[in-house]
Amino acid sequence: MTTLAIFALLVALLLLGLPVAAAMGLTAVIGLAALGDWSLLTIVGQRVYASTTAFPLLAIPFFILAGNLMNTGGMTERIFRFAHTLVGHMKGGLGQVNVVGSMVFAGMSGSALADAMGLGAIEVKAMTARGYEARFAAAVSAASATVGPVIPPSIPLVLFGSMTGVSVGALFLGGVVPGILMGVAMMVVVGVVARRRNYPSEPRASLGEALRGLVDGLAALVTPAIIMGGILGGLFTPTEASVVACAYALVLGLAVYRELKWRDLPRILLETANQTAQVMFIVATAGLFGWFLIYMRVPDALIQALTALSANKWAVLAIINLILLVLGCFMEGIAIMLLTVPIFMPIVAKLGIDPVHFGVVMTLNLMIGLITPPVGMALYAMSSVARVSVIELARELAPFMVAIFAVLMLITFVPGVVTWLPKLIMG
Repeated sequence: MTTLAIFALLVALLLLGLPVAAAMGLTAVIGLAALGDWSLLTIVGQRVYASTTAFPLLAIPFFILAGNLMNTGGMTERIFRFAHTLVGHMKGGLGQVNVVGSMVFAGMSGSALADAMGLGAIEVKAMTARGYEARFAAAVSAASATVGPVIPPSIPLVLFGSMTGVSVGALFLGGVVPGILMGVAMMVVVGVVARRRNYPSEPRASLGEALRGLVDGLAALVTPAIIMGGILGGLFTPTEASVVACAYALVLGLAVYRELKWRDLPRILLETANQTAQVMFIVATAGLFGWFLIYMRVPDALIQALTALSANKWAVLAIINLILLVLGCFMEGIAIMLLTVPIFMPIVAKLGIDPVHFGVVMTLNLMIGLITPPVGMALYAMSSVARVSVIELARELAPFMVAIFAVLMLITFVPGVVTWLPKLIMG
């Protein structure tokens, strides 16, 4: 079975409407059967199971749970109010608050959808009440949610680290500066659009109001410091940090803010289980598909093809970015990562590209797919929250996509933007 036939089969199954996980698993099974060695099929169950047993993957359900606890326990509202005191007076005030709030929340949950569905719902309601168009409010919320998996902690970076053996702590640190740059770029877009449409600004908060907002939200705002401080201080691993984040969010919601009730926990746990199952099903079948590709020596063929096009690592990085951007239009980001990392990492190693640099570039690239039709998950989430059409929302997102793409190009071709902080702190 040729490389072209493998991917043609995968695309055909996707076009038939099969879920990504089922399409990858079925492609691998059909491909193994086509080889005629039926003994290979006995490996299927083993490979599916083995793909889900890596210790770092335990962080996924706990970071998802942490985000759900924060959304229910009052932390997201306090983050929004604090961001309001900081940047509400800027042009397009609530749009700026939206971006800054997402940057803060990104340091807690690691999930773009947790940001979009939790903080995004609060932000859209507040913005439309102040006269902002619903499509713009939804666009800012969807775009700013993409910062979530770039600024640590990050579920995609945990996955990348578990697949490649790269230090998750180094990957987390590598995402800090790009995440901040994404936020700044989006704030510029908000300011430009707000001036053109004459969107309102909020009254400048007094020092007293700012201090009250800080005090009210302080317990929530120190969450990123607890997570990253514990990891860098050697108190716990990134996987253990996800459990700490859950425990901290639970205590804040139940005992400090008292907005989380014991009766809410069954619903939150069920939502977390559903979201985790969706992710892990993709992880399981992608592991099988990745093993099948390696067995068929597909990575070797692609290495030869890419290096034949160019031996220049910058040209290869540009080609990889293009491939990921196209895939992001049609597949979910985690599925793309699980599918392509086994293929691209040998190329990255051969060309001498820093794996931390590549991991962050890949993660940011895939975040663009969250807001790109036809399958952008954040796009559909905010379309539902704001009750605007997907097409209308996609048009409104165009300038934000340009801003995020500019940051992607910067970190792709200036690796120091990513690697500076990990080298400074971890050596």
